[in-house]
Amino acid sequence: MSIKGKVVTLRAVEEEDLPILHRWGNDPDLWALLGGWRFPSSLRQTRLWFDSLAGDPLNQRFAIDYPGVGLVGTANLVDINWKDNNAFHGMMLGDPSMRGKGIGVDVIMATMRYAFDELHLKRLDGSMVAYNDASLAVYCGKCAWREEGRQRDWYYRGGRYWDRILVGVTCEDYRALVAANGYWER
Repeated sequence: MSIKGKVVTLRAVEEEDLPILHRWGNDPDLWALLGGWRFPSSLRQTRLWFDSLAGDPLNQRFAIDYPGVGLVGTANLVDINWKDNNAFHGMMLGDPSMRGKGIGVDVIMATMRYAFDELHLKRLDGSMVAYNDASLAVYCGKCAWREEGRQRDWYYRGGRYWDRILVGVTCEDYRALVAANGYWER
């Protein structure tokens, strides 16, 4: 099974994706844009991560495929709470040349459609480093997510502390966005 956007396809992470995922996992410029923190990792560590993905109903990770290019990033629904119908969502576009082309919007829209229409989730949460203006613009500017909070001095990057911006979207927010912009009909 795959999850279709208007342009991208979200699919399972496959073993042949590991070399590029390993390279992205060791790219400090990429990880500066993302939450969490990283140490240099070996291909073996990437393989162990991959092996841990199988059969985890609470953490779903997807490869982002772009036509004519193939793997361009990853997306996820993690910490799925089946009782309260919510999950945490994040995504990463690994190749800088693929950013700014609307791919992120399509990934977020496809993820929301899958989460709300197929999994029957009620809301999605996310977070980002305060200086990641591109992510804020995509999530909160184009995809109907809302800034719901700020944790001061959460991330340490480049010799200083940065706030963590908490964002969220409900099923109703998503449905109102689709009704207003006709995203799936264009």
